[in-house]
Amino acid sequence: MDLTKHATTLGSHLKHKWGERVHKVSINAAFTCPNRDGSKGLGGCTFCNNASFSPSDRKIITPVPEQVLAGQKVIIKRTGAKKYLAYFQSYTNTYAEITYLRELYESALNSPNVVGISVGTRPDCVPDAVLDLLQSYQQQGHEVWLELGLQSSFDESLKRVNRGHGFAEYVDAVTRARARGLQVCTHLIAGMPGEKPEDTLVSLEKVLALGTDGLKVHPLHVVKGTQLAREWKRGEYQPMSQDEYVRLMAEIIRRTPKTIVFHRFTGTASEELLLAPAWCSKKWVVLNDICVALEKQCA
Repeated sequence: MDLTKHATTLGSHLKHKWGERVHKVSINAAFTCPNRDGSKGLGGCTFCNNASFSPSDRKIITPVPEQVLAGQKVIIKRTGAKKYLAYFQSYTNTYAEITYLRELYESALNSPNVVGISVGTRPDCVPDAVLDLLQSYQQQGHEVWLELGLQSSFDESLKRVNRGHGFAEYVDAVTRARARGLQVCTHLIAGMPGEKPEDTLVSLEKVLALGTDGLKVHPLHVVKGTQLAREWKRGEYQPMSQDEYVRLMAEIIRRTPKTIVFHRFTGTASEELLLAPAWCSKKWVVLNDICVALEKQCA
């Protein structure tokens, strides 16, 4: 299995740029988001149980430098990587005062062997002051990625999952970010409620037309403790099948220029939390099937 034959992966991109393997270290900085704290809504997205992608979620966090060091110890044993991106992952990592964000980001950037940061956030939470701060780090020679969670370009879909923003906010955010030369990675979710696979392709084409530097794609998971889980149990939501997702992902890769960096081709949730679809716990099987599908396209 070698997806680098068909697409530019983040790993291959960073290795080419930095001359050796660079690995993300996930950081939990205990952020919230505007559709959880009441400023835009309550309860968050219907699919969101943050523990599904951040098992270490907790209210009182370990200081960022300690999290970086702990992550490095695990990664160097597993992959041998000696350079790292500090990945601010959980919830909305630009949703705070700029002075606090500067303190957090720089505590990561000043950690040993960290070459840059990747900041996950929402399109409606990236004011100019945040973009200027990230731009300053890039101008200092750091690797900087702004990860924008769009999920879908369809406002009806975003409203259905209680996203709290529309496509217009994404257009505004990505335009301002790329005007500053920032690298933007756009998150898309396949299998959103009410959407067909071809709808994800429409979202892809809109994102590519606007301009993005990276893509992160994964299927929608149904995990415990979410509104989506209740809808699934009532028969109101049916997840994508593995075959549907594999065909869709192969087509997404086929349509995406090699200049775009794929940060993710699929996603997983822990078996303790995952309700459906069961195949989302088998990352390497799915990746292999995507590779096989792409090889067949080329045959």
